[in-house]
Amino acid sequence: MKKTGFLAGAAISTIGIVICKVIGLVYVIPFYAIIGTQGGALYSYAYSIYNMFLNLATSGIPVAMSKVVSEYNEVGYYNTKERTFKMGLKIIGLLGLISFLVLFIFAPQIAYLIIGDVKGGNSVEDVTMVIRVISTAILVVPFLSVSKGYLQGHKIMQVSSVANILEQIVRVIVILAGSFLTLKVFNLSLNTAVGVAVFGATVGALFAYFYVYAKIRKSKSLNKHAKPTPAEVKITNKDLVKRIIFYALPFVAISVLQSAFVMVDVFTVVRGLTGIGYTTEISENVLSVIATWGSKLNMIVMSISMGIVMSLIPAIASAYAVKNYEEVNSKVNQALKTLLFVCVPMATGLCFLSSAVWTVFYGYNELNSSVFKLLIMSQITLSVCSVMVNASQSMNNTKQSIIALGGSLIAKVLLNVPMMHLFSLIGIEAYYAPIALNILIDTSASLYLLYIVKKDTRVSYFKTVQTIIKIVLCTVIMVLVLSILNMFIPSYSHSRMISILYIILYGIIGMITYFFVAYKSKTIDNVFGKGFVQKVFDNLKKLKKKTVK
Repeated sequence: MKKTGFLAGAAISTIGIVICKVIGLVYVIPFYAIIGTQGGALYSYAYSIYNMFLNLATSGIPVAMSKVVSEYNEVGYYNTKERTFKMGLKIIGLLGLISFLVLFIFAPQIAYLIIGDVKGGNSVEDVTMVIRVISTAILVVPFLSVSKGYLQGHKIMQVSSVANILEQIVRVIVILAGSFLTLKVFNLSLNTAVGVAVFGATVGALFAYFYVYAKIRKSKSLNKHAKPTPAEVKITNKDLVKRIIFYALPFVAISVLQSAFVMVDVFTVVRGLTGIGYTTEISENVLSVIATWGSKLNMIVMSISMGIVMSLIPAIASAYAVKNYEEVNSKVNQALKTLLFVCVPMATGLCFLSSAVWTVFYGYNELNSSVFKLLIMSQITLSVCSVMVNASQSMNNTKQSIIALGGSLIAKVLLNVPMMHLFSLIGIEAYYAPIALNILIDTSASLYLLYIVKKDTRVSYFKTVQTIIKIVLCTVIMVLVLSILNMFIPSYSHSRMISILYIILYGIIGMITYFFVAYKSKTIDNVFGKGFVQKVFDNLKKLKKKTVK
């Protein structure tokens, strides 16, 4: 297993995540057709709660593992990082068991909090059942997460990427085959079909864990059997537990705050919209778009930030551990420029093609595609916020990260329903309010963390701001070209096949326009370094020659 540098690691992580998300996108077409809108809402309830408890069990320890292993490797404490890994597995196992028991036992109460006495949709019993089924995944995923964090701490990204793809493939097979057989072959109930589908998370995690475990066991490059140095002998297991918890707790707090942020929508959107006068069907439909179906499409954009974050944490932790602030400066700015170079045009393009994209995956629906149009743009600010929270935390700015996310959560809780009423009052559809509020809150949190990082490490954003302006201008030119094309060839249709053709046509023209303008304006050089394009062409020529031979 080979170690990778920051950009290479980010690329490998991103490619793996993108492949997973593509698989995740493709399966929703038949899955949505099988279970329908009501089944989709039930599926989203289960996953929303599951993600909350999964973060409680896994968010801190795996990231702490990546950080601690990276730091110990940097100073040559190989025996200690192995002891840390074993200790992390014990801690994560206990947390996973506790989270599973809480979720399984209190599933009825949680289900009632979500839908209350609302009639005309899924019942409390239905929601309870799917929550209990998906809770079994929390017994497996924590061990998988810590094992991947261990490898990422060694700057080995390939195994984690393959594991993610394997997990997704197995999960999708269970979801599609299970739901189809349950409903269409055995003629069982809708809630049973959704229950089988969510169990796919457990099966997929098991397959991925066995793969990662086998890779770690067979590897000879991890210094697993190194003898302790005199300095390491003094480090007790108690010291390791304290160190893991010290690093993990902030990440747990941050991740829980982020999950709670999403949960505010789960607990308030349906009740808030029905309170204003929307039907239960429309309210559940909007929530399913925000929490599940639209979010799956959003992951096309979010996968970029996730890949960067996976590589960013050990890179910044290593540089910060030896007080190399110049390297920290470089990594933070590189992450922001790379992220926005890809995310801004991608999100904008999906927004422009929102109707066609929604039609391809879920069938034509004017309401859902209009909600998705704003939802996809919110991923730009969310991606920046995610990168800055993790960058800040990697530099031990725990307090500031929690302040940013805690303030965001408070604002979300206090303003979510009032914003719905405000939008309704001024003549804007109330279901846009939660998304618009997310954009405002994520922007505020990002600006705050950018300021804190600059203050603590003297990071300079001047060149990055210049590059971002160029990225925005390139995107504007792309949109203008697509708008002209739209005058002659409309970008929407009720037909899936025609919508696919529109996406291909607009996608190709959009990408060519954006990259051409970015190349001519030297934006690509500003992001990836001078001569990057030429290097890519040279490598392609070499690859072509090898292929011919």
